[in-house]
Amino acid sequence: MGKEVQRALLWVILIGSLFMLWDNYQVYKGGESFFGAAPTQTAAEEKPAAATIPMGNKDAAADNALPQVAAAPSEPVVVTTDRMKVTFDLNGARVVGSEMLLFPQQASWTEVGLAGKVLGKTPAPDLGNVHLFELSKSRTYMAQSGLVGGEYPTHLDQFRLVSSKLEMGSDEHLDVVFEAEKGGLKVVKTYRFTRGNYGIDVETTVTNEGTTAVKPQIYYQITRDGGKPAGDSSMYSTFTGAAVYSEEENFQKIQYSDIANQDASFIESTDNGWIAMIQHHFVSAWIPPQGEARQNYVREVGQDLYSVGTLVPLKELAPGASETTTATLYSGPQEQQRLEQLAPGLELVVDYSWLTFLAKPIYWLLSFLYGIVGNWGWSIVLLTCIVKAILYPISAAGYRSMARMKEVTPRIKAIQDKYKDDKQRLNQAMMELYRNEKINPVGGCLPIMLQIPVFLALYWVLQGSVELRGAPWILWVQDLAMPDPWFVLPLLMAITMFLQIFLNPKPADPTQAKVMYIMPVVFSVMFFIFAAGLVLYWLTNNILSILQQWWINKTIATERENRLRTHK
Repeated sequence: MGKEVQRALLWVILIGSLFMLWDNYQVYKGGESFFGAAPTQTAAEEKPAAATIPMGNKDAAADNALPQVAAAPSEPVVVTTDRMKVTFDLNGARVVGSEMLLFPQQASWTEVGLAGKVLGKTPAPDLGNVHLFELSKSRTYMAQSGLVGGEYPTHLDQFRLVSSKLEMGSDEHLDVVFEAEKGGLKVVKTYRFTRGNYGIDVETTVTNEGTTAVKPQIYYQITRDGGKPAGDSSMYSTFTGAAVYSEEENFQKIQYSDIANQDASFIESTDNGWIAMIQHHFVSAWIPPQGEARQNYVREVGQDLYSVGTLVPLKELAPGASETTTATLYSGPQEQQRLEQLAPGLELVVDYSWLTFLAKPIYWLLSFLYGIVGNWGWSIVLLTCIVKAILYPISAAGYRSMARMKEVTPRIKAIQDKYKDDKQRLNQAMMELYRNEKINPVGGCLPIMLQIPVFLALYWVLQGSVELRGAPWILWVQDLAMPDPWFVLPLLMAITMFLQIFLNPKPADPTQAKVMYIMPVVFSVMFFIFAAGLVLYWLTNNILSILQQWWINKTIATERENRLRTHK
């Protein structure tokens, strides 16, 4: 029975490895990862109030004439801070460009190192920086706001630039002011930039210059095309789409396909939370005033063009009265500590898939270790040591079972030869041997099985945490979130796996033996396309396991010699 269980576990590990390899191949072809698939959404009814928000010319967009509707101004307003360069369109004073000055675009791993040489590829000479908001013939991504409830200024109406200073320089703050009048209302938008921050405080002051009382509504929305962001890797699948957060329903992803099919499910009426567009490592979000009733909505506003927004009622304005409301527009990296401080739940945009409960503590521990050693690679090494120490009692018991199994292998072979024609007697004799020698036949699999959840969680941490983007370790490893460019770490890992095989008892079953020798090859091939930080974790774990197993084997051998000496 023990032999059958061990064989089954070996096949499970092998099949699981092959499945992960297949999953990554599907992603490479442009499909979606099995582990990263978004939950199925149910239908939601569109609220009529959201339909009053101007959409632009949908038909024009379908005819590839969208730039005529959402065209960048002939003289764009460009604001430069210490962290980003933001471009405004005078149509609606909307944000149509944001360049991340501290985040350069990354070359594909297939263009560098050994893969680049084999494939004959080289990275572009000037990749530039990451752009979030962008308005061009190939990309539509912008932040908009305006007033509805009458013929009031929207994101399609012309605004005037009031400010003259557009560079932050050495100042701590920079205010950029736009204004417009329409329908008896004067609207003043003030964008306040703060040094060291990606969040922009957007103050909107509405003044009733008419003769009758009015009660407008203000909307905040983000519009984006359904394409993948520039530089997005085809080797892994990450979520790109809309999101809504509220205290009532927590974090809700919304696929573009669900918006197009009117199948999106999300909280519509609430008085808290935020709306966002998410992509790998970056996010753009509107955070309206908390505690005020609002209505969230999503819409398809053109061919492969989608909006997510929220509609907030303002107080009734008597003639001559004014009201000021402030929201925050964030467009930048998914830095978790920064996002946590900005709004409740905003850190959830970091996609750790279904292993968030385990990935978040691992990220916290990695960050803590990074604060000590100042290098993410050595932080991963220390993390591996800590995990190994925590699991030491269990893994030690497993390795002791494996060592004793190796010791009694000749006796197992003898029992198999003796009862080869009587399966029942064979199983009874094997179980008796295991009991007498205090051997757990599956104990050797426990160390590996216990590492798998940590391994998968670390996979998502390395893939989802922008802090690890471009993080170097040593020498040739200059980005722990990308595959090893020279495949040194996967080869070293394969070598350590073969060493472990020689330290373990050789399976009596030829099929098991073949599986054991195939596994290092399968893992090394699979790890060629995995993040270098992930391979570093597994390699370090293997080295520690080899040392632990060698020491236990030596201890058991010494104990055996002492027993034999005592019996003499």
